[in-house]
Amino acid sequence: MAFDTSDDGSGQSQDRAAEPVRNGAAEEPKPRRRPVRKIVLGLVLLAALGFGGREGYGWWTDGRFMETTDDAYLQADISEISPEVTGTVTEVAITDNQPVKAGQVLFRIDQGDYRIALDKAKAEVATQQQTMARIRAQIEAAKASVTQAEATQRSAAAALKNAQSTADRVKNLNSSSFASKASLDDAVAALEEAQAQQANADASVRSAEANVSVLEAQLAEAQAQSRSLELAVDQAQRNLDRTVLRAPYDGVVANIAAENGELVSPGTLLAAVVPSGALYVEANFKETQLGEVRAGAVAHLTFDMLPGVEVEGRVESLAPATGALFSLLPAENATGNFTKVVQRVPVRIALPADTLADGRLRAGLSTIVSVDTRTGGTSGS
Repeated sequence: MAFDTSDDGSGQSQDRAAEPVRNGAAEEPKPRRRPVRKIVLGLVLLAALGFGGREGYGWWTDGRFMETTDDAYLQADISEISPEVTGTVTEVAITDNQPVKAGQVLFRIDQGDYRIALDKAKAEVATQQQTMARIRAQIEAAKASVTQAEATQRSAAAALKNAQSTADRVKNLNSSSFASKASLDDAVAALEEAQAQQANADASVRSAEANVSVLEAQLAEAQAQSRSLELAVDQAQRNLDRTVLRAPYDGVVANIAAENGELVSPGTLLAAVVPSGALYVEANFKETQLGEVRAGAVAHLTFDMLPGVEVEGRVESLAPATGALFSLLPAENATGNFTKVVQRVPVRIALPADTLADGRLRAGLSTIVSVDTRTGGTSGS
């Protein structure tokens, strides 16, 4: 057996002998272990491929048909309560955040002046009715006068006819010398008197009829004035009723801004009533997203207030114009400096009744909306 006695630089020699033989054979080298890093990288790559495949499949089957926006908020047609008459608040019957029913009293305004106005209007109507009753009685009396005048007219006509006959007979007798001149003069005078009485009777009839016409015109005028007074009563009653402010529908009262003893006038904001169960979502989609969005399409909504909960709604309608067009100061693009900005169109989305029934959602909350463009009608709305 040979030995290597070369110096290793430290002044000592090392024996480099061959590997000892165990049991008559050389020892086999140990197998090399695969590096852990490669295994981890392989697993990560495999997971990434799986995740990417799943996401790609999801996009291909569903995602490419979904239009999503986070510019969406819960809305409600809030009723602002304000008086229609001027007066002092005598009662505030509600508190902030109180649920109310339709017709429930919210505020009362002092009714004193309005009750007086109503009583006065009713008194004027009663007076006018008495006036019309008097005129109707006068009309009846005038018609009786017409009847009396017509009777006198008929009597005068009969007297005239008799006087005419007598005058004609006396004339004939006088022409035959059987009647004297004096008899003829008497007959002519009687005829003239009968004619005068006839004319007087005719005038009396016309006067009585004219009197009836005048009274009937007065009655018509009084009736028209009576209708005006009745309308004044209705207006006074409406003003009196307006001193009690009631909830227009079921909801929750908020933003109370009136106190007892405060003088209010028409247009003064006293409170707001937010309807319960009547919330909807207004989602502002980019104009580039609306090509396939239709009324009736299914919308998937998530709310920050309800984490982990997805709600399915329905697209009710698309606004007829962009939101910018309805702003207080619409953009003026007819200028030298123009920058194109993608516009947004409000889309109204209805929520299911069971989602609104629990009362957790509130107007103004933000939401994320995804509309499935495979659903809905055939035309926009």
